Amino acid sequence: MSPRKLDPETRTRLVDIAARLLAEHGAEALSTRKITAEAGTSTMAVYTYFGSMSGLVREMAHEGFARLERQFARVRQTDDPVADMAVLGHAYRYNARVNSHLYAVMFGGQSLAGFSLTEDDRQYGRYTLGTVVECAGRCIAAGRFADADPLLIAHEMWITTHGLVNLELGRYLIEPVGADRAYEAMLTSLLVGVGDDVKSATASLAASKKRRHREVEAPEPVTGRG
Repeated sequence: MSPRKLDPETRTRLVDIAARLLAEHGAEALSTRKITAEAGTSTMAVYTYFGSMSGLVREMAHEGFARLERQFARVRQTDDPVADMAVLGHAYRYNARVNSHLYAVMFGGQSLAGFSLTEDDRQYGRYTLGTVVECAGRCIAAGRFADADPLLIAHEMWITTHGLVNLELGRYLIEPVGADRAYEAMLTSLLVGVGDDVKSATASLAASKKRRHREVEAPEPVTGRG
């Protein structure tokens, strides 16, 4: 096939189908025959679009981070950067829930078809952290956080939220310590730990809750053509 004839929707569909089969049925379900049969295309499509099954698995990881980046892009920058930071955390959790079929592959939790994460793949994932680094810098500039390394603060946010997400996806967090309650307590401690005061952090978290549905969970608006 000519590159001009490659269909981005087919590419995305193959990635989603492969990741879902993996999540639902394990590594043995990941075959070109099963994937392409469900996609309604020929087995050659895997090689046409990805070069190999390993290339398809790599694309799962990249697609997962691309969706996370799009989710972060929906979060507005406001005059309350700490609330913005909390909304970014909600965006990370939401992306993991709605794309749970991609999540294990994104972080090397699945080693399939000869694929293993390269340093370039990891850098692709680290790139998405730039949004959080920038937000941490704004929190420092606003005097809400102590003068520190925004990259380190962003990593603290990532590590903490990622750990909660793993337990959330595994359904370990149940009432009276559900995921939302645990996230709020954990985030309050982290925010105060990097220099915010409890009263201000609590107010920002309350503000973030009001933005959560609109900026994170609401369907993206469909833009009409002309």
